[in-house]
Amino acid sequence: MNGVAVNFVYTPPEFRKNGYASSCVWALSKKLLRSDHSFCTLFTDLSNPTSNAIYKNIGYQQIDEFVMYKFL
Repeated sequence: MNGVAVNFVYTPPEFRKNGYASSCVWALSKKLLRSDHSFCTLFTDLSNPTSNAIYKNIGYQQIDEFVMYKFL
């Protein structure tokens, strides 16, 4: 089993609500899944309901939550 992760999706404010991010993430995910990858993981900000709804609409499912700690 081999997979790939997508993260750091960002749309500048002046281009939001035009479907650009949805189209790009969907197309990239489709391309990755049609290549050698058996799954595609998307890391997102749980505090952003807009982006999470978009990702759900294009077929992503929440499977877990991650926490990152940085020790100084």
